Amino acid sequence: MADRSASGTPDSGPVAGVNRSSLVIAIDGPSGSGKSTVARRVASALGLRYLDTGAMYRALTWWLLDSGVELSDTDKVAQLAPELPLEMGTDPAAPTVHVGGTDVGAAIRETRISESVSLVATNLAVRADMRLRQRAVVEAGGVVVEGRDITTVIAPDAPVRVLLTASEDARLSRRARELHGADDEGALARTRDQVLRRDADDSTVSQFLEAAEGVVVVDSSHLTLDETVAAVLDLVEARTGVTET
Repeated sequence: MADRSASGTPDSGPVAGVNRSSLVIAIDGPSGSGKSTVARRVASALGLRYLDTGAMYRALTWWLLDSGVELSDTDKVAQLAPELPLEMGTDPAAPTVHVGGTDVGAAIRETRISESVSLVATNLAVRADMRLRQRAVVEAGGVVVEGRDITTVIAPDAPVRVLLTASEDARLSRRARELHGADDEGALARTRDQVLRRDADDSTVSQFLEAAEGVVVVDSSHLTLDETVAAVLDLVEARTGVTET
């Protein structure tokens, strides 16, 4: 099935030995690219689990702040990270995030977390711990995983690896509507730090602004959500033969 919205390494046909239960789809992308929504939709369409790795860093940030830890104390943050009592629900229709039994799904999306999470996410010791947790999910198969370094570090051997991107204007507009219900000048200004500054900070420790070798780029700047999801599903079918359930 032809896909005119994706670019990257030419498809060489289905990968042998891939079935639904073992399938791993890795999706990276900058803030506001739509990767979380697209990944959830793709996972639901294919009957797969869904993992938002960014939520894991947000959950750790919430837990540390709730515990009164100074996030700039990199050694303390690194020491505590492996103790995070995190439970990630992987149902794409209703993904959940619990810390020590507390549902923090809404709390980790608060502005204070968005403004602080890069301090935690750029801590290399923290990333090493999260890498172990994320790879455990990947190794079980049957999952769509999205984040910052999924295609290059967490699941570099996944049969389907996508960099989902969009223009800066499109990403700012989408995130402003999501956070503030509008994309006027004021809303865009309030959103700019959470999108562009976070991307700049996080790009110092992970590659998600340019596609690595073998990663297919899907540019959603001028695509609807349905069209973007369809582009990824087309790629999955072309690479693995797995289709919607």
